[in-house]
Amino acid sequence: MEPCGSVKDRIGKSMIEDAEKAGKISPGKTTLIEPTSGNTGIALAMVGAARGYKVILTMPATMSLERRIVLRAFGAELVLTDPSKGIPGAIKKAEELVASTPDAYMLQQFDNGANPDVHYRTTGPEIWAATGGKIDIFISAVGTGGTLTGTAKYLKEMNPNIKIIAVEPTESPVLSGGKPGPHKIQGIGAGFVPSVLNTGIIDEIVKITSDEAVEWARRAIKDDGLMVGISSGAAICAAVQLAKRPENAGKLIVPVLPSFGERYLSTVLFQSIREECEAMVFTP
Repeated sequence: MEPCGSVKDRIGKSMIEDAEKAGKISPGKTTLIEPTSGNTGIALAMVGAARGYKVILTMPATMSLERRIVLRAFGAELVLTDPSKGIPGAIKKAEELVASTPDAYMLQQFDNGANPDVHYRTTGPEIWAATGGKIDIFISAVGTGGTLTGTAKYLKEMNPNIKIIAVEPTESPVLSGGKPGPHKIQGIGAGFVPSVLNTGIIDEIVKITSDEAVEWARRAIKDDGLMVGISSGAAICAAVQLAKRPENAGKLIVPVLPSFGERYLSTVLFQSIREECEAMVFTP
């Protein structure tokens, strides 16, 4: 269940519960501070509102307006960071805030083992059950790497022959050994290799351009009725590329579609439709 429309809802709940069990945080006392590209921050803000935590999020200013609105709706404080510094800049700002804020704690999704663990316990088993154990290829676009790491660990335990595919932006191919760079696929391509990502479990890395991700997200929405975001488009594009390979004929390919499309209404994904709707006038 993802009440806020993102796979990150799982890790928001998991990381908070894990820290509570370890006695590191407590409602009404601890201030949770976290760097985010949006979806994990929203998950933490949601759980924080339900459990009584003050939440402060740092986020690059390039992320969508919808993310800002949802975060503020949950009562979280939002600190926008220099977009040219990407997620590393948001992490640095969060660390500064933790150092200057009494009773502050940073869950740090990029380093937190409760992130991949929840996918090992839930996402992996759900995919295995839904496919009747017939999955051949698993695809995940990489942000923190938690979804890929946890899900892949479970799937590989069930069937070591399942291929694990990581997707990253062509413009920021860090997993492939390239340099970080700006891109439009919000939520993935953090510009560094997160510590929670098990790179050893990856069989192949597929690079997708921002334009390809946007195109395939639009196609999924219009042609298949799947209201997904840009990173979902990247995963779908990778799945289509793999499906076209002769050696994959007849194989069952499962890509993760991480978030709901309404979180991207102000982005390039819906730009032409937004402009069309803004120009509409009523009919007398």
